[in-house]
Amino acid sequence: MKKIYTLSAILAAFALQAQFTVTVQTPADFKDQDAILYTLNGSKDIIVTKEKIKNNTLTFKYPGHYMGMMKIYFPDSNNTVSFISENKNVNFKLNTQNNKVKDVIYLDEANDLMSKQQEGSQKKELILPALTQIKEYYKDNTDFGKALKTEIDRLSGTSASIDAAQHPFIAYYNTNYSKFLGNQSDPSKKVNQDEIINFLDKSGDMLESSSLLRPVLVAYLNSGGNTNVTGSVDKLLDRLKVETPRGQTVLSELIDIFDVYQMDEFKNKYLTQAKNLKCTINDRLASTLKSNANVEMGAVFPNTKFVSATNTTAKTLHDIKADKKVVVFWSSTCSHCESELPKLLEKYNELKAKNIQVVGLSLDVDKNSYTQKIAAFPWVNDSELRGWNSSYVDMYNVHATPTYFILDANNKIINKPDHVGDVLEYFKAK
Repeated sequence: MKKIYTLSAILAAFALQAQFTVTVQTPADFKDQDAILYTLNGSKDIIVTKEKIKNNTLTFKYPGHYMGMMKIYFPDSNNTVSFISENKNVNFKLNTQNNKVKDVIYLDEANDLMSKQQEGSQKKELILPALTQIKEYYKDNTDFGKALKTEIDRLSGTSASIDAAQHPFIAYYNTNYSKFLGNQSDPSKKVNQDEIINFLDKSGDMLESSSLLRPVLVAYLNSGGNTNVTGSVDKLLDRLKVETPRGQTVLSELIDIFDVYQMDEFKNKYLTQAKNLKCTINDRLASTLKSNANVEMGAVFPNTKFVSATNTTAKTLHDIKADKKVVVFWSSTCSHCESELPKLLEKYNELKAKNIQVVGLSLDVDKNSYTQKIAAFPWVNDSELRGWNSSYVDMYNVHATPTYFILDANNKIINKPDHVGDVLEYFKAK
């Protein structure tokens, strides 16, 4: 019995050593009480835990080893703060205005360093070209000319090298961002497909948590051109092996990329390949399969509970009774929605007369903007006011706005129009 107790004590001590803490100091007038901590897997945010703010301090205890991007989401105010973990304690302070995060002061070494480097990179990308352009109008021997030259030299300089032993994640991120994504405009520095494949194959766990995976995959697809997408993808998946966790995560990301860019032929090909896998499926690929299965033709459209729906007494989407429903995901900040929804509005009475109901589910964030916009929409409207953090995104595999679905009386998907014109044509209301 004593041996068991001793072993338990050792394991408990090890767990405590592996744990790090994320501490956030919030202003006294910050109204949010709840916050959610996320890690990253490829391009998907993964919920770790939810905590409450106590005495203007938010504390998360991470139970294991993690190096990579993290974020905290405040659902009440829709604030998001991103940061990194190098498996050490993280500490930062928020400055807010009208309950919106105005500034983040990083107090731990890693995040302070990463923040300054990111700021420097943005200045180099956005400001340096402008300074270089105006330099020819000022002589170097004038005070302004000297100051201008000093700033150009500073921004043109090579960033200080990072000690990989001290800051392994920052070194990993900087090195690979620079190599695979930072030299796209310089043909002499572009990497070839084999180099990218080798990177994707040999990288450790930080690849999934770095935020680099999707943009590197897009760069890989672009490097092969549009003529042989299948050949490029098959070559990559053959090297990575889709039976492995890395191969499945890459396959999942590729399916989503093809979905975003409406490359349906390739999306369907690799989605079918994923469905036919006989091995154990990892969580990342399982979530992609689930999202797509939810919105397949003939599937029952998943139900959702309304938050504060207008123009209806229904509590859920399925509670709305109609011969057919048009469900549209939109946002008041979406330019395409701005041009398409008025056309739907013109024909709404005609559709309603045929017992066709329209349900608008908004990916808005700002309540005032959303409220002003729906004042003109007589159909059912609802929103979680969480933008792309809304539950709709994963549940209904939404990658863009507007996105349309047409449902029958039993809430089965009978059509997935691309544009409002397709909706009206389906109902012969064009």
